[in-house]
Amino acid sequence: MDETTKMIKDLCDTDGIPGFEREVRIKMRELLEPVSEEILTDRLGGIVGKKTGVADGPKILFAGHLDEIGWMVTYVTPKGFLRFQPLGGWWPHVVLAQRVKIKTRTGDVLGIVGSKAPHALPAKDRERVLEIKEMFIDVGATSREEVEEMGIRLGDMIVPQSEFTTMRNGDLWVGKALDNRAGCGLAVEVLKRLQNEAHPNILYGGATVQEEIQLRGAGVLANLVQPDIAFALDVGVAYDTPGFEGYQQTCNLGEGPLSFIYDTSMIPNVPLRDLMHDTAKEMGINLQVDALTGGGQDGGKFHISNNGVPTISLGFATRYIHSHTAILSKKDWEQAADLLVAVIKKLDRKTVDAIQNW
Repeated sequence: MDETTKMIKDLCDTDGIPGFEREVRIKMRELLEPVSEEILTDRLGGIVGKKTGVADGPKILFAGHLDEIGWMVTYVTPKGFLRFQPLGGWWPHVVLAQRVKIKTRTGDVLGIVGSKAPHALPAKDRERVLEIKEMFIDVGATSREEVEEMGIRLGDMIVPQSEFTTMRNGDLWVGKALDNRAGCGLAVEVLKRLQNEAHPNILYGGATVQEEIQLRGAGVLANLVQPDIAFALDVGVAYDTPGFEGYQQTCNLGEGPLSFIYDTSMIPNVPLRDLMHDTAKEMGINLQVDALTGGGQDGGKFHISNNGVPTISLGFATRYIHSHTAILSKKDWEQAADLLVAVIKKLDRKTVDAIQNW
């Protein structure tokens, strides 16, 4: 396994849902420290590494988000089954019968998501998708007392049980938290590539918290950094699987990084968008484009922070996001790093002023 893939594996296999990002933040700090002159953190848990190219240059923020989607223990039945609250957007189709880990103070406990057996359901109920509130987690206990003895408490974090791996001889990354440890790793990679390179600005690369629950950490991190330009680094949807034939969007795994020209939280700054797209063309990078009508990203809070910050989102078409296992192309990720490094080198004071005042 190469060094880059190992970094993504380590990030994905570290557990951290919204509000519980501490372990991932520790891992992120370990990765940022060797490529940063200073580490900054906000009080919600966001973290960035700083690198100065020109002392009075514009501030450039680029960040993924530390949190993955998961659940929280909210109730224990008298017979020892757990009820749970989603943290982040879960489609009930992908939750039932999956293995999960309950993260307790004394260690991990294996659980299985269950429901009333279909054999005992009326025919009409077998046809519908069960709501998450109808599901429970079986940890093998027979009473509340046994659950307590296992160390499980109300409010404990629950995460998918799904170890990172690769496909197609390492060309594809497969993991539970590629949304958005891939963006976190990209921020580290860009700082690493620019460690001994000249650039006309001050870089802040890292990650926010609680993106999966209304982008809560993005505004806090932006207020800490007070950037002049911001890039949200995140995954998008791949439309290359069966069922998307004839679909209006054509974002495909392995066909280049992804630019979001729209999502429900932000319309990107036009000159910044043009700069990124023109740079991709100059470099021979196929920059795919998506208008994401079913979600938002951290750019939604970056761009309305302070007095307004020109912002754009950059990412990668990814299959099966918001499930136990997603698939992402290493090539797309590497090209996103190539592109972001090239754009950052163009963001001197004159260019940033023009972007801000267009």
